[in-house]
Amino acid sequence: MTTRATVHLSPSDALTALRDAAPLVQCITNAVVTGFTANVLLAVGAAPAMCDLPGEAGLFAGIADGVLVNLGTPGAEQRDGAREAVRATQRWVLDPVAVGALPVRTAFAAELLEHRPAIIRGNASEIRALAGAGTGGRGVDATEGTDAAAGAARALALRTGGVVAVSGPVDLVTDGTEVVRIGGGDALLTRVTGGGCSLGAVMAAFLGVCRPFDAAVAASALYAAASERAAARATGPGSFAVALLDALDAVGPADLDGRAVAGVSAVAGASAVALETAAAR
Repeated sequence: MTTRATVHLSPSDALTALRDAAPLVQCITNAVVTGFTANVLLAVGAAPAMCDLPGEAGLFAGIADGVLVNLGTPGAEQRDGAREAVRATQRWVLDPVAVGALPVRTAFAAELLEHRPAIIRGNASEIRALAGAGTGGRGVDATEGTDAAAGAARALALRTGGVVAVSGPVDLVTDGTEVVRIGGGDALLTRVTGGGCSLGAVMAAFLGVCRPFDAAVAASALYAAASERAAARATGPGSFAVALLDALDAVGPADLDGRAVAGVSAVAGASAVALETAAAR
């Protein structure tokens, strides 16, 4: 188990810490993305473990540096494993895939919220639905923009005491008081199975070395930088998926420095992180 920082870490410092520590990340995730998620974690410098069986999941969560609970294919056995895991650690990420319209996962997500995830990561429609402000998106796809979920994200963060990360063309991260926006990335991420789900796993990896707010920002910045690099080499979704793994390995701490620009709002396609005080939430 790694030693986590208790002070603020910039995205570049957090990436350095992650690669030095190689955190152990437990993934209780959906069957569609298991292999890709494991490869993403290996590429960033973490150690993946797909341990979701009841009787083992809770034990493993107690030694893991970070845990992902992804609700993409929440069978009964996996739900029991997730229950064990979230009781055994505070270092976990909830990815509420497709909540809102589908009753089993929506009820289960509400149950998991009571165990206070360190980070909640989802698209705008999922975050609004989880906060009780919407009915979900079109399957796993968002039907609303990131800014439409800003109020719901802040309310959810205040309710759980955790951090909420809303993924989109411009990512938004908030703890209910501070808000960070991360621009950049590439639309090809939406055409690869597991593009968003594996981001949740990367956030869990960063939980092993830094605070939840810094973990969510660092993971989003790393993903934006890597997807831009991958898109520059790719000829379509297939080559992009392979190039993304290479880019996640190749991106260095210095590549994240320019993505933290305090006081400047990010716009779609811009590589910036804006820090603002949410005084009027």
